[in-house]
Amino acid sequence: MARKKKAEPPENAERWLLTYSDLITLLMAFFIVMYASSTADKTKMAKVAESIKSAISNGGGKTIIGDDTAVDVKSTPDYVQEMQKEAKGSSSADQKVEESKLKAVKEKVDNYIKQNGLTGSISTNLQERGLTIHIVDTTMFDTAKANLLPGAQDRLIAIGKILKGINNIIRIEGHTDSRPMHDEKFESNIELSVMRAATVWHVLEEKGGVPHNQFVAAGYAENDPIVPDNSSDNMAKNRRVDIVVINSKYSSIDSNQVSNSK
Repeated sequence: MARKKKAEPPENAERWLLTYSDLITLLMAFFIVMYASSTADKTKMAKVAESIKSAISNGGGKTIIGDDTAVDVKSTPDYVQEMQKEAKGSSSADQKVEESKLKAVKEKVDNYIKQNGLTGSISTNLQERGLTIHIVDTTMFDTAKANLLPGAQDRLIAIGKILKGINNIIRIEGHTDSRPMHDEKFESNIELSVMRAATVWHVLEEKGGVPHNQFVAAGYAENDPIVPDNSSDNMAKNRRVDIVVINSKYSSIDSNQVSNSK
């Protein structure tokens, strides 16, 4: 009697998964190496290579995605320092552009002052916070008044046309001397300084064409003198309206005040 042949064990149909898993791992490693090479960053390439080596050496056909042994390049100190350096460089370049813009505005105002013989009445000062245009009160207002003198409006309109087109925040600051005042219109120097700043604001906006949303107004009364308030000459210097074109890096503080005033 012929013996029955033993049935052959069924072929393992899932064996191809091992090859597929290895192939996917190698492809992933290849594309990551290509990406790292394109950045031309030796530090990043070294970290990625270390990650690939660690993942593959663990065996089992695992990919490096989600592997605990992989290194996050963006978390390395070298990467962080590089990004900070790039950000600082970009910020420095922006500030150079900003400084050039403010210098150009200063030159235009200075030329207007010189051409119109206003050297003793209007001056400019470029500092870290921005460009300040000082206008002494006698060229714009009568004593203890906030109404513009004849000719003062034309000067402000000319300055407004120079400032028109820049997108910086502009602070209008009113200042007085330390002599107390009180009359039927103004209770004190505070009200006078605020009203003078408001008067200048209206002319720059309505006649000079500077947009309303760029302005901030403040009245300092006698609290921010530029020289000691101890003589008539010094008092005359302290009585002024300052038009301050704020440097963009400080504009967030003043722009918040603009938003809150709406």
